[in-house]
Amino acid sequence: MNQETLLDKTYETIKTYLENNLNDHAPVVQFKEPHELNKLINFKVNEQGVSEFEFLDMINQYLDYSVRTGNKQFLNQLYSGFNLPAFIGDVLTSLANTSMYTYEVAPVATMIENEMVKLMNSYTGYAEGDGIFVSGGSNANLVAMFSARNRALPESRFEGYDRNQKLTAFVNEQAHYSFETAANVLGIGARNVIKVKADNNGRLIPAELEKAIQSSLERGEKPFFVSATCATTLLGAYDPIDEMAEICERYGVWLHADGSFGGSVILSEKHRHLMKGIEKTDSFAWNPHKLMNIPLICSVLLVKKRGTLQRNITDINTDYIFHNIDEIEDLGKKSIQCGRRVDAVKLWFAWKYFGLEGYRKRIDNLMDMASYAEQLVCQHHRLELVAPRQSFTVCFRFKPETETDINAFNLKVRETIRKKGKTLVNYGYHNGQLAIRLVTANADLEAKNIDRFFTHFLETASQLEAKEVLVTINEN
Repeated sequence: MNQETLLDKTYETIKTYLENNLNDHAPVVQFKEPHELNKLINFKVNEQGVSEFEFLDMINQYLDYSVRTGNKQFLNQLYSGFNLPAFIGDVLTSLANTSMYTYEVAPVATMIENEMVKLMNSYTGYAEGDGIFVSGGSNANLVAMFSARNRALPESRFEGYDRNQKLTAFVNEQAHYSFETAANVLGIGARNVIKVKADNNGRLIPAELEKAIQSSLERGEKPFFVSATCATTLLGAYDPIDEMAEICERYGVWLHADGSFGGSVILSEKHRHLMKGIEKTDSFAWNPHKLMNIPLICSVLLVKKRGTLQRNITDINTDYIFHNIDEIEDLGKKSIQCGRRVDAVKLWFAWKYFGLEGYRKRIDNLMDMASYAEQLVCQHHRLELVAPRQSFTVCFRFKPETETDINAFNLKVRETIRKKGKTLVNYGYHNGQLAIRLVTANADLEAKNIDRFFTHFLETASQLEAKEVLVTINEN
């Protein structure tokens, strides 16, 4: 088999895989325990290579036992769905196989990334803004904190961080763990990331933020960074940016907006009010690989002031790579990465394909589907919301009629449907209660897909409940 035939066979496999994604009855995953996968797939790399036929088998095995994240019953993560134009852009990115450090090696990609940053800044209101594509939301949060540190302590770029300065950062108590990681990486220390109390809906309480900043100042510390979460990972809550901005301006603190999950709501005219005040922030993390359905990874850090990112990078000898011979600035000069994957192209292909209006409708549909799921929970006598719906996540649980541990029972329901491959949905804990977290992140979702999920969930819950009753009767 020559390479051309191998390519044709691979294309046929991909086409079949995509057809299965559209089949509402196809399993989300053929679940296997690790020891079972070891028996099914030879993971070892041998001295000699494999034949083309074995290679094709490897492709099929990988796809057969991987989770089908494009399946409309994949409601588990903050990303979901399949985006054909973005997929094509991703394939072309790998085909061209270039890096984003210079215009010289990535002329078209450089122009595309600049255009995407410009477009995204038009939504944030950063009139003189800038930005860079990064390797995930955690990385975006890191670079935002890095930028805030360098503004607070400009000499730290060269002299390092003086521990006597005692920098402190402030985040929602339900914020992503990446801020503590960022503080660790930057030498600030995870313990100096102060968790600010949130209300029952998961939104940071502004008065608590101001109180925390004042307490920090009284301890002789230097508050330098605050993050507003847009939306929290469990409840999908949006922090009140407008009120937080007033506090940050009063104390001269950098305000970052972590929109790694819910930042794309900014595209919706109907729902962008959730991010009221975004133009007052200093930086914004936005992950198109979440609600815009771009293949992983596609993350952007936007900053309010042009030149911020360049000032993060110390003066180094770069004449072997940056030659300053083209009439456009090389993007590598404002990135903490040198080699950097071309992630802007797949976003550009998708945005060009759907258009501005198309993406507005896609985001609105996500919110409509979350609202529909919420209605189903509220209308069913055996289901209850664990917390009010804030945006794209619906947190609920099943109420057994028998005396049992409700948390353990709901976890058992979730694990049963996961391992059967019928549907995949995640869970978390809110005020000690286990919440089944349904996420509407697939823009192609329809009401019938939500109906199907609840059919699977309720049937499984009823079956497990009946078994528990039978066990109780037999024990007595």
